[in-house]
Amino acid sequence: MSYLRIWLASARYSIVRTLMFRFDFFLWAMVELFWMSVNLLLVTVIYDHTASVAGWSKYEMILLVGTAMLIQRYVMGFFWSNLFEMSRNIRSGTFDFFLAQPGNPLFMVATRKLDPDGLCNSFVALGVVIYAAHRLGLHPGAADLAAYGLMILCGIIIHFSVLVMSASLTFWTTGGDSIVTSYFSLFEFSRLPRAAFKGAANVIFVWLLPVVVVSNAPASTLLHGFQPSYAVWLFAVALAWLAVAIFVFNRGLRRYASASS
Repeated sequence: MSYLRIWLASARYSIVRTLMFRFDFFLWAMVELFWMSVNLLLVTVIYDHTASVAGWSKYEMILLVGTAMLIQRYVMGFFWSNLFEMSRNIRSGTFDFFLAQPGNPLFMVATRKLDPDGLCNSFVALGVVIYAAHRLGLHPGAADLAAYGLMILCGIIIHFSVLVMSASLTFWTTGGDSIVTSYFSLFEFSRLPRAAFKGAANVIFVWLLPVVVVSNAPASTLLHGFQPSYAVWLFAVALAWLAVAIFVFNRGLRRYASASS
């Protein structure tokens, strides 16, 4: 409960700060909305010239893109700014501020603030998923919806874990923030069907860096129903990535020398 109160206080601070700079919030929300619209427009243009891409029809692809955008909006809204600034704070010594707080350092770093503009656009992404499901005539049951939600959570955990590991490299190097920024480009692969990746690309983007599976798994659940083996595998991968991220962060924390040095 103490951690919940800390998180609620951080969320309240972020909302108040956003209300103080309303135009900034509106501007970035519109930029993200424009980016999402471009992605959907690209899908529409492609399917004006073909009926299928890697076995996915137009509205199946829109459902996949909507799922990828939903995961991305949550990651951006809850964690992106915090983990991007983590590298900068480690180099400048401002990281001392988080170590002095009464809580787990990783929790304090990762939940310092929210980005309400990204979270607001998550409703747009959810609307895209609902629209695509309606056009496909899907009627998922309660179990399918629950599985979809849990897989979305697993995808968020996987992306969060990779971002934590990327930012933690700053304990050893000086370029952690550039690695975190570079990882953002890998989000783009999550909008593509898994069947489109062959050979080395399949090994890298499906197995080593599961940026493709995190969106394909929940989308496939809505399209084809709950698949227990798929869900268990994704859950195990999420736990494994999180465990590795915590280990790397804690190992890096031992090397931190604070601002005084």
